[in-house]
Amino acid sequence: MHGGTSTTGVVGAIRYDLKRLHESWMALFFPRQRGTQTGVLGKWEPSSTTGKVAYRGWSAVGTLVVALLYPLALFGFATRYYTRKIDGTATRIGVVGVVVVSLLAWGGLTVLARLRFSTAGFFAVGAAGGVATLSAALAYLTGTRGGRASTVLLAYPFAVTAVFLPPVVAALYSPALSDVIFPNSYSLAVWLLDNPLDLWGINTFLREQFTLEGANYVAMWFGLSVPIGWFFGLLVTLADVVRPKGE
Repeated sequence: MHGGTSTTGVVGAIRYDLKRLHESWMALFFPRQRGTQTGVLGKWEPSSTTGKVAYRGWSAVGTLVVALLYPLALFGFATRYYTRKIDGTATRIGVVGVVVVSLLAWGGLTVLARLRFSTAGFFAVGAAGGVATLSAALAYLTGTRGGRASTVLLAYPFAVTAVFLPPVVAALYSPALSDVIFPNSYSLAVWLLDNPLDLWGINTFLREQFTLEGANYVAMWFGLSVPIGWFFGLLVTLADVVRPKGE
């Protein structure tokens, strides 16, 4: 009995999400498409033959788009859940608290680097920790003082930099870390070059100009922090379109 109720709830939630996402798609070009169930006028539909053809055609395209976007929306729900947890903590402790937490985390890595790495490794990890701490503060400020655009365009990339930069720099001087980070980074780079960057000769240019070794791993992750941050930000935005905050 409980299992049947749960299944019905899941199916109902999926149907609700798909409906909202499709209505959002329709609302890009047609008025009064979302949230019209309780309204007096109801959902707008065209009356002319040309309008009906355009409306139904756009609706059919939207069905395909929704089928592609909804799996991303599910990831967006999970991403939004964890980012809200992090945002809530950051809001409670403020920018000073964010800086202190980052200093404690990457300061500990810097101390470890002082004990185990060369002098150059110690300074490199310390500098990476400083950049990560600055990035964490900027992520907080651009995420709390700005709107949706600054959060997606700036806060998320700064946050990715704050998390990934110090470990990658430390891997340059730690065989244990390099055995984990560098092979996976190389596999990711190959996939990126063979798939999304296989366009207009971009992958050929990158292969000819750069060899993925040493400090180029750091440059790679520093550059990836922007598109990765944007990707997470867009996932959360998509989740908010399907289910706005408070629902």
